[in-house]
Amino acid sequence: MAVPSWLERLRAASKTALVQDGKRKIHYLFEDGKEMAEEYDVKTGQLVSRKWREKNTLGGSGKWQVEVGEPTSPLLGALELELIKESSSNPVFMRKDTLSSFQWRIRNLPYPKEVYSVSVEKEQRCCVIRTTNKKYYKKFSIPDLDRYQLPLDAAALSFTHANNTLIITYQKPKEILAAEEQLQKELKKIKAANNGDGDCKTQ
Repeated sequence: MAVPSWLERLRAASKTALVQDGKRKIHYLFEDGKEMAEEYDVKTGQLVSRKWREKNTLGGSGKWQVEVGEPTSPLLGALELELIKESSSNPVFMRKDTLSSFQWRIRNLPYPKEVYSVSVEKEQRCCVIRTTNKKYYKKFSIPDLDRYQLPLDAAALSFTHANNTLIITYQKPKEILAAEEQLQKELKKIKAANNGDGDCKTQ
């Protein structure tokens, strides 16, 4: 079983923790120089955001790439924001997990539920959203399953539609639930700085 290998990487990473604004922020620095920053709700233990950063070709820090949480970047200057501002009516794709499932929300999709189909492409290791009216198409992977080298299961996938938002849910496999539980126990052992600047910089 490949589950321990990702857990081992997490254990081996250099970690710092900070508790701030009701969130427990964990910063990981891996041996290969990659960084991961996670935020958990202190009360529920639920993952609120996960971001990744790699060194760029010149060896400096690249930009944070959001995997879980709001796809907004406070790092952009006002001018850049003006230049690349998307139309407020464009679909917005974001991942927002629950304790028992991976979940994605696509805002600004006004079509009725029967227009959508969501399927698993096992060979390509991704999920695909299609619409019968050809107005929206999206392929996305589940990095967590890739990291744990677990197969995609069509039976774990479901979706609903409400308030112009398509909500796609993928039930977490038992292997990931067990690994997350183990990781939470380890993260609680890290001494966290409270509200100060700490070592955990996710900005």
